[in-house]
Amino acid sequence: MREALSENPGTEGGVTRDDVLSALLSTIRLSGSLQFCFMPTGDWQTDAAPSLAGLSARATGTMPFHIVVAGSCWLKAEDEETDLEAGDVLVFPFGTGHQLGVGKNGTLVLPTRDLPQKPWREIPVLRYGEAAQSVRLLCGYLQWDGLSFAPLRQALPKMIHVRTRAANDRDWLRATIRQMVEEVDSPRAGGISMLPRLTEIIFIEILRHQIMMAKPHAIGLLAALADPALSRCLSLIHDDPRRDWSLELLAAASGSSRSALAERFQTMLATSPIRYIRDWRLYLASVALATTSQPIAAIAYDAGYATEAAFNRAFSRAFAQPPAAWRAAHC
Repeated sequence: MREALSENPGTEGGVTRDDVLSALLSTIRLSGSLQFCFMPTGDWQTDAAPSLAGLSARATGTMPFHIVVAGSCWLKAEDEETDLEAGDVLVFPFGTGHQLGVGKNGTLVLPTRDLPQKPWREIPVLRYGEAAQSVRLLCGYLQWDGLSFAPLRQALPKMIHVRTRAANDRDWLRATIRQMVEEVDSPRAGGISMLPRLTEIIFIEILRHQIMMAKPHAIGLLAALADPALSRCLSLIHDDPRRDWSLELLAAASGSSRSALAERFQTMLATSPIRYIRDWRLYLASVALATTSQPIAAIAYDAGYATEAAFNRAFSRAFAQPPAAWRAAHC
């Protein structure tokens, strides 16, 4: 750690959870996505473990999602059944196996198997059965490298379920879903590239929803953002991760003692403030490797390492492969 901290770092104005979330999400990107429209009729059910073959370049970080556009159906995941209705959005951050269906012992449908071969000129629409339309879903997969950042990965549940129909504060989210449907129903030039962007907007809003729903006494990153002292500390880190932060400086800026801040970090995030900084810098380095042509030596310096060799060792421990191999696999 090299750069000196400016004086009086705690004199800035108040910090909200959205401030921290904005800094966090500004560096997190979807590295890929896939969308299709699924329209089954009658009694039906999907496979509990759909194959990702041909849909994603790699399984790690691949998250299935479903948006119920019309009708209703059930969801079964880990021996629990949930009724879904129009406006419901579901994301499975860790690819947890699940089934969708209507009725009991319905016809098995395999939409991931029936998708046409890529590349697509238009979003595929898969229809099953001859009865009048009863259910319509927008489905697909998100490829998100943010799961490489352990504190965020550990904070996410196996399933995120957001109901948009009854919530008065989600009008714009409903409008985004309607725009996605319009892009499918009335294909226009550029529509195939518009849907991934709309999907990313919905995903970011779902992460925001998780933060707002975090319980006061919960643990993990999303709950930590609701804690005033930790939110302040995390804001400082994410606003300027390259600074030469110390526990003393972070504690003073957060209005807490060193021991109290360290204890809160350990309780809420199962790590220390300094280790959190190290892990976040390494995550930022992974993003830079995947999205820029910066030399590895420059990325190592930005991550706070005096030598490229030291950076290579730390990165390999965190990501199970050296920086050059990571860049080759993710570009």
